[in-house]
Amino acid sequence: MGHGMNGPVLRVGSRESVLALVQARHVMALLTRAWPELTVQLKTFKTQGDLELDTSLSKIGDKGLFVKELETALYAGEIDIAVHSMKDMPSELPEGLTITTVGDREDPRDVLLATGHVLFQFLNPQARVGTSSLRRVAQFKRLRRDLCYETIRGNLQTRYRKMEEGQYQGIILAAAGVHRLGWQPKVAQYFDPVTESIPAVCQGILGVEFRQGDFAVAERLSALSHPAVEAAAVAERAFLRTVEGGCQVPVGAYAKPEGEGYVLHGIILDTEGLEMVRSERAFEAGRAQEVGETLARELLDAGGRRILEKVRAETASE
Repeated sequence: MGHGMNGPVLRVGSRESVLALVQARHVMALLTRAWPELTVQLKTFKTQGDLELDTSLSKIGDKGLFVKELETALYAGEIDIAVHSMKDMPSELPEGLTITTVGDREDPRDVLLATGHVLFQFLNPQARVGTSSLRRVAQFKRLRRDLCYETIRGNLQTRYRKMEEGQYQGIILAAAGVHRLGWQPKVAQYFDPVTESIPAVCQGILGVEFRQGDFAVAERLSALSHPAVEAAAVAERAFLRTVEGGCQVPVGAYAKPEGEGYVLHGIILDTEGLEMVRSERAFEAGRAQEVGETLARELLDAGGRRILEKVRAETASE
């Protein structure tokens, strides 16, 4: 963190997409509200994931696609924090960097946007449905196997335009991004995050990455962290880390607040949604990491390991 003419300066790094900028500005507003004397500056970056838009995520590798350029800037001291969708973050961070959640969790559910606002059950048989995630395809095939699920990339505006042009009858997205863009009226349907489509790990949670040992920054950020959101993130990320799931495997986890604690729901599927293991475990905040790891091991032993080996062999041979 630097010092300017008028007191402390904190430099915020973000991707250039409209949604990323909305998220970064949201974090900047939270910072300014908590620390009125702080000057907050924004610096934007293009990432590899933004440039390689014609390739499906499962083909170009890991979750680091949207974060490497920001992490390089953190190492170089060009920025003090990087704002991310927590679900884009690899479960293991590079040496010397750490991450914390900020603010509330936005709606964690998956949503359908569809031509004519049609409900999922009324989409035409063989209708083309666009989504960027194997996790969604696997779960939605369990709900309707008669639709054509196709990989769609690009930012939310691009995906929506492709649907409007008639390339897709519907697109499935994270509610969080849709809400942050103010697109609630465009939503045709929300899916239950336990019974219909278990979300991606940390869907709806904003993460802020910073240099380990940067105590001035850590102190500022601690004022923005909600213990309940942090506990959910720790449990879900521990689940993912133990399963060793990158972008390209169909894995979901959701820590649902219940009573004083939470219930962690986890799922591992094959790409067709034919084979699946799922389970859940109740936990208190203090046991978030332990429960994430335990649930993951339970699912791996119950057939998840074999399913994932099959998925990895399929994606490697394509």
